[in-house]
Amino acid sequence: MKMKWWQVGSLGIQHVLAMYAGAIVVPLIVGGALIAMFGMVIAYGVKMLGQVDLTVQENLLIIACSVGVGLGVTAVPNLFAELPTGLRILTDSGIVAGSMTAIILNAVFHFGKARKSAALPLQEQKIS
Repeated sequence: MKMKWWQVGSLGIQHVLAMYAGAIVVPLIVGGALIAMFGMVIAYGVKMLGQVDLTVQENLLIIACSVGVGLGVTAVPNLFAELPTGLRILTDSGIVAGSMTAIILNAVFHFGKARKSAALPLQEQKIS
């Protein structure tokens, strides 16, 4: 079957229109999806923070330091520019730096406390 001139022309125009439509529509769709995705991440983060006992000073310090480091790295991107490349990977992003701060402080404050509280009943058993 032989194509007519207007069919060939319409295929060329469809290609051009698809390029322009893709250039306009795709960023809008991606932007909307990103808003929903990051909104869900924030919502679940707030939900998890709602389960934390904020009357304990260590928990408040973990939250304050991790948010402060994350925002600090984001506000001053060259803050850790002099570090070696291997460490700079962990400090280039505010999310990574804040997360690493939270993980390290959580380990320092809570794992040491868990060992002390686990060892306490054993000492009480030996005394009684």
